[in-house]
Amino acid sequence: MGLNAALLLLGVPAPVESETLSNNHGLIMTLGFMGTVIALERAQALHQPWAYLAPGLLGSGGLALGFGASWLGHTLLLEGTLALLLVYALLFKRAPLPLVAVQGLSAVWAFIAAALALTLPTADLIVPLAAFIVLTIAAERAELAQLAMGPKAIPTLVLLSALLSAGVAAHLLWAYKGAHLYGVAQAIIAMWLLRDDVVRIFIRARGLRRYNASALLSGYTWLTLAGLIWAAGGGHIGTASYDAVIHCTFLGFGVSMIMAHAPIIFPTVIGRPLPYTPWFYLPLAALHGGMVLRIAGDFSGQGIAWQIGGSITVIAMLIFVILAAMTVLFNRRDQQQPQTPQTCEKKVQQ
Repeated sequence: MGLNAALLLLGVPAPVESETLSNNHGLIMTLGFMGTVIALERAQALHQPWAYLAPGLLGSGGLALGFGASWLGHTLLLEGTLALLLVYALLFKRAPLPLVAVQGLSAVWAFIAAALALTLPTADLIVPLAAFIVLTIAAERAELAQLAMGPKAIPTLVLLSALLSAGVAAHLLWAYKGAHLYGVAQAIIAMWLLRDDVVRIFIRARGLRRYNASALLSGYTWLTLAGLIWAAGGGHIGTASYDAVIHCTFLGFGVSMIMAHAPIIFPTVIGRPLPYTPWFYLPLAALHGGMVLRIAGDFSGQGIAWQIGGSITVIAMLIFVILAAMTVLFNRRDQQQPQTPQTCEKKVQQ
């Protein structure tokens, strides 16, 4: 639904023509899609059956919005973000660590955005929605790469999270004046991750590590650009910079992070291995190639470049989903094949 809405907003042919889809595109993609993925992973970490209410409610809310049930959709999203907050509260009770607190803070901004969405248009909620994604992923990266990032990683994350949250609050109170502070904080977080994450080490490796580093590097670059645009006073609704900050943050950064972490995180979420394949570079390259075209179209005023670039990013996401599903399916079939002397010999040779 979210991808269909993206095509509608680009003004290109889409499978389903629906004004409701295009109006709710932002909430469907951030809380309905990304929120569901995040909540599902957190529910797995908590190991409590009720915790799956969070991804269930968020996913259902996104679907309800897509089908035009506005009140139901907004209510489900609000309940889903509240359930996610409760999951983080119990995770923090189990392990009272700064990393968990930062992730909980991200859910606070998701809940506030869902609550404000009952009365405000999505365009006014881009900053708290962005904070939800940025804080979640920054905390995830600090956890996964804690050894490489050093002992100062957690205190730095806490400090920058406080600065980012101050920017969100300032934006909600004073609109674009507050967005300057948010943009500065987002750019600093992105540059900190570029400098201290494992990107510089893994980019020289091979296989999954190099793919992971490539996705992280490109994602952090888009996040930096979005932050700098906000910091410079851009991002006003209806302008080229508004389209740029949204898609640099949620698409260039957010979707790139999903592609980066899929082989690592998805096996715990879906209960099936997702082996790395070099084919993962295809949707990753298409995503960022499309982003370059889209942003170039934004600032040059070339509508065709903007449409083509946006369409390519939609295709890239579809390719990734299909490729991931096929990889899981074929890997499962290989595991179910009976072992023969010939297949065992091949595995030994490999």
